Amino acid sequence: MSGKPAQKVLVVDDEEPILELLKYNLEKGGYEVKTASDGMKAIEIAKRFIPDLVLLDIMMPKMDGVETCRQIKAMPEMDKTFVVFLTARSEEYSEVAAFDVGADDYITKPIKPRALMSRISALFRRDVKKTAPSTQISIGELTIDRTSYTIKIRNKEINLPKKEFELLYFLAQNPNKVFSREDLLQNIWGSDVYVLARTVDVHIRKVREKIGEDFITTVKGVGYKFSLN
Repeated sequence: MSGKPAQKVLVVDDEEPILELLKYNLEKGGYEVKTASDGMKAIEIAKRFIPDLVLLDIMMPKMDGVETCRQIKAMPEMDKTFVVFLTARSEEYSEVAAFDVGADDYITKPIKPRALMSRISALFRRDVKKTAPSTQISIGELTIDRTSYTIKIRNKEINLPKKEFELLYFLAQNPNKVFSREDLLQNIWGSDVYVLARTVDVHIRKVREKIGEDFITTVKGVGYKFSLN
């Protein structure tokens, strides 16, 4: 097992049969799925869930899909979240409005599950190629070099044990994205090793003691993120 957590997908549509159809196919494809029946509920769930992808209808009660997309794209913790519209609206102005607020794709209904899954896979593959990690990360006065496993702050070298280094490096690769303790356990320790969630807290505390309190932020009730000031 790779230990990599399942990618998260939030499906938003006011038609229950569509939610059920998409949830079934996405979970079958290995994704972690949450659903919402309107835009306002989608925003609430997205803040906690931090999805990698949002599948979004346009015509919905309480808040339409365009405004929902606008608010999602405005959240710093979801700056890397894909938004794909799935809608019966085929007019050009609807498609233009969707892309104007940051949509990554626009697919008209009726939904063809196999074709949709292929489009989603292609979207994630494109992102992996685009964001292939460098061996060195420089953020302000902090430099993290994975090749030599060294960290420098204001040109002063700091040594971290391997797990502390990997934890910092992983968070720094995904600035402003919040990760739960479970996400961090999966990515750093893997699913084949039994480790308590408290272990993450201890390692975060030790990293902060060595590099300072400014870089890693605690998001109460959710997890941790690497903050860009």
